[in-house]
Amino acid sequence: MKTAGADKNYLSQTDAIMWMVESDPLLRSTILGVALLDRMPDWAGLVDRVDRTTRLVPNLRRKVVKPPLHPNLLRWEVDPDFDLSYHVRHVALPAPAGVQQVIDFARHTAMQGFDRARPLWEFTLIDGLEGGGAALVMKVHHVLTDGVGSVQLAAYLFDVAADADTSDVEMAELPDAGAGDFLSRLRDVVEHDVDSVVGLARRNAPSVIPNLLRALRHPQQAMADTVSVVRSIARTVAPASDTLSPVMTERHLATCFRTIDVPLKVLHDGAKMAGGTVNDGFLAGISGGLRRYHELHGAVVDELRVAMPISLRSQTDAVGGNHVTVMRFKVPVGLADPAERIRALHELGRRVRDEPSLAHTSAIAGVLNLLPREVIGSILKHVDFLASNVPGVPIPLYLLGAEVQRFYPFGPTAGSAVNVTLMSYRDTCCLGINIDAIAIPDHDVFMACLQAGFDEVLDLVPTAPAKQPVARKRVRPAGG
Repeated sequence: MKTAGADKNYLSQTDAIMWMVESDPLLRSTILGVALLDRMPDWAGLVDRVDRTTRLVPNLRRKVVKPPLHPNLLRWEVDPDFDLSYHVRHVALPAPAGVQQVIDFARHTAMQGFDRARPLWEFTLIDGLEGGGAALVMKVHHVLTDGVGSVQLAAYLFDVAADADTSDVEMAELPDAGAGDFLSRLRDVVEHDVDSVVGLARRNAPSVIPNLLRALRHPQQAMADTVSVVRSIARTVAPASDTLSPVMTERHLATCFRTIDVPLKVLHDGAKMAGGTVNDGFLAGISGGLRRYHELHGAVVDELRVAMPISLRSQTDAVGGNHVTVMRFKVPVGLADPAERIRALHELGRRVRDEPSLAHTSAIAGVLNLLPREVIGSILKHVDFLASNVPGVPIPLYLLGAEVQRFYPFGPTAGSAVNVTLMSYRDTCCLGINIDAIAIPDHDVFMACLQAGFDEVLDLVPTAPAKQPVARKRVRPAGG
């Protein structure tokens, strides 16, 4: 089997931003996946499966280092002291342990930063759950992979059949741990810089002459296109001096994890009734919940600022890795009619995906990397909420014979008041909600509002089944 991401030795400019801003703990880029299993898988078999996966996905055995004489460049190097037992753990929660205790364990795990002297991931198998169930909590740094990449990585860990036999699969060779001396590292950095310049020239050269001829033939249109790109970039990097929400203004390290299950088909059909997509229905549910929450606090808001990942992944990209850019834009929250809200979000989403700045993501990130970290941090902390929709797996998955019943994703708040991440699994949209427990102190109230927001979308389908209740016990915020 071909190894994944073997040729990606350097972090992208976007990844470098995520790495650098973590000097502020509020801006950590930790993502978690919680797989709930119907029974306990074999521990020794799991360790072997993860060992095999680390040999196929090189960055699972690599750590991030700074190359010599290049302050804004970061590269992956194989950890010569890699210790699998540090990264793969086995615990039992105090009985009786249910789903919420697993989610609470995941919250505590997410709050702990990574050891930057090691590869940036930790897997914990939890047993002793009610009914003989188990769970696998997977913690990775965002520079290691994005949401779509995590689904791809899951293909190495999980099976599509309960009785899958992998005993005849050969163990891949270990990656070369040699990092070289100072001069060889320096030479590699110079070669990287030269390759980057040559690659940029090669990518742009075919369009230089056609663009020049087009500008000579249609100078006014060329000027208009240039102005459009400049304005788009300005919208992308424009600083935000304050939150749009008058209620969710505080930012602290205390967090609260919650979950919601939404039937995928009903969400799809509800959004389609208004001419939208699943993503439009997802955003409409969140914005509807936020409108209700603000109204309960006596605040009327027309718009809130969201940060949402836009996937730039292509079919030629290696498995894993981070291939997203984050777009900030204002979403309509004041529209009480869910159908009208979906239509407005659908048009807004089209405009965001058509932003000319998306073609210049790497260059924009490179410029931002030259700015003081505090400047970037101030921009992120004035985002009201984060939302991410990750296409998941439509078929059952198994971990060494144990069936995956639910798969909840939790993204970082990254300076916002709340992150709502959706990952579809089989016929269910599994929503992981990461709440800043000080920005939103009344968690039960907020969750009821969020559930009501999604109910508005589901109710657009006349034959919608009974709503999924928020059947989760209260989670205490860290430090609270």
